[in-house]
Amino acid sequence: MTHNNEDLLNRIVSLCKRRGFVFPSSEIYGGFSAVYDYGSYGVELANNIKSLWWKVMVRENENIVGLDASIFMHPKAWEASGHTSGFSDPLSECKECHTRVRADHILEEAGVFADEKMNEEEINRLFEENKEKLRCPKCGSSDFSKVKKFNLLVQSNLGNFTGDWNKEPVYLRGETCQGIYVNFKNVLDSTRVKVPFGIAQIGKAFRNEITARQFVFRKREFEQMEMQYFIHPDGATQSFEEWRDRRWQFYIDMGIKKENLKWHEHENLVFYAKAAWDIEYKFPFGFKELEGVHYRTDHDLSQHSKFSGKDLSYRDPKTNEKYIPHVVETSAGVDRTFLAVITDAYTEEKLEDGNERTVMKFPKELAPIKIAIFPLLRNKPELVKKAREIYDSLKARYMCEFDDNGNIGKRYRRQDEIGTPYCVTVDFDTLEDGTVTVRNRDSMKQERKKIEELKEYLEKELSPF
Repeated sequence: MTHNNEDLLNRIVSLCKRRGFVFPSSEIYGGFSAVYDYGSYGVELANNIKSLWWKVMVRENENIVGLDASIFMHPKAWEASGHTSGFSDPLSECKECHTRVRADHILEEAGVFADEKMNEEEINRLFEENKEKLRCPKCGSSDFSKVKKFNLLVQSNLGNFTGDWNKEPVYLRGETCQGIYVNFKNVLDSTRVKVPFGIAQIGKAFRNEITARQFVFRKREFEQMEMQYFIHPDGATQSFEEWRDRRWQFYIDMGIKKENLKWHEHENLVFYAKAAWDIEYKFPFGFKELEGVHYRTDHDLSQHSKFSGKDLSYRDPKTNEKYIPHVVETSAGVDRTFLAVITDAYTEEKLEDGNERTVMKFPKELAPIKIAIFPLLRNKPELVKKAREIYDSLKARYMCEFDDNGNIGKRYRRQDEIGTPYCVTVDFDTLEDGTVTVRNRDSMKQERKKIEELKEYLEKELSPF
C-alpha cells in the first residue's frame, strides 16, 4: 500500500504515539517544540540500535575503545573548536505571522541551494533574487525580514552566580566529538592503544535549532554515535575510504533496504577537511543525512593543543617520529537511525481474507520486544500459570511481554504494530501434550513446538539483547 510522503510521515507519527514509541515532550503542557520523549517501546528500539553500533564499533575492533565524556566542557574548548564564533544558522522571520525560519531551508524548498559557508550578505542577496519563490511554511507569505546568523550553542548558567550569562558563558555541548579530542592524551596514556586507533562515544548533544521539522529527524536535544579514528597522515586517505565502506555496510547488515540509501559528497568543504561524504536515507520527506564520514586532517587536535597549551602530538614507539595524528570521523545520529529503522519497517498489508494489518517488520536484532507470551484465555488459571512459567523462563535472556488482554486476533495485531517477531500462545492442548503455538510475525505462519524445544528454537532465531 502506497502513500504520499506527508501521509506516510503522519501515519508513522501516529503509530509512534499510539504504540508508545515516541511522545511529544511535556505534552500535558502543550508540548515543547523540537523535543521528544521515547516511550517504553521506543527506548528499547533506541537501546538496541546503540547496542548494535557499540558491538560493531567497539567490541569487534581491538583498536577502538569507548568513552563517555561530560556534557559540560570548559568554555575554551568551544573557542578552540570554532563553535562560539562560527557555529550558526541563517535566521529570518516572516513579517506577516512572525514565524522564524531557517533561511537555507526556505531557499531549498524553493529549489535554491545556499552554501553553508555563505555570509549574511550573500544569503540576503539570494533571498532578494528569489523573493517571489519563497513561502512561509505557516502562512504562505513571501515577505521576510533580513537574514541574520544565529549561534546554535545552548548557553547555561552552570557555576554562574552573578546573573550575567555573557560573563564566562558555559554551554551544553553542541556535538560529542570535542569530548573525544580533549581526552585523546588521557586515553593514549591509560590504555594499550597505539596509532592507528579509535575512540567511540554515544551521548547527548544540544543545538538551539531555529525551526522544528520532520519529527525526530531534527531535534534540539539529540543523541550521537561517533567514532574518531586517529591515524598517521600518510594512511588517512586510505583509512577514510575503508571507513566509508564499513559504515555503508553497517546499514545493509542492519537490514536497511539498499534502495533507500545513497551517498552524497560535500562539494564545498570547510577549510580543515579533505573529504566529507554523507550516507543519506530516503525518509518520507526525501533523501537526508543519516551519517557523515569525514576526513578532518589534524585540525582538531592542533586547535586544542594551541588553546590549552598542552602537547597533543603522538610519538611512534617504533620509529620515534613525532606528529599530530589526522582524524577520520564517523558520525551517526541515534534519532535519525531510529526514524530510518521505523520508516523502513513500516508496512501496511492486505491479507487474503480481505482484512488489512499494519506491521513493523523490524530486523529481529532491533525489535523492541522479541517474544510475546499469551494464555489463550485470561480467566483460566491453569493457562495463565503455564504462560507465566514460560514468560519467566525467557525474560532474563530476551525482552518479552506477557499479554492476556483481548482476544488472540487483537493481541496479534497489537504485537504486529510494535514489531514483535514471535508470539507464543498457551492453550488447552498445551496442558495435554506440552506444546505451544509459535506464530511468526512476517509470514503469520503458526507452528506447534514442545515447550522443552522452545529455548533452542528461539536461540537460533533471535539475538538476546
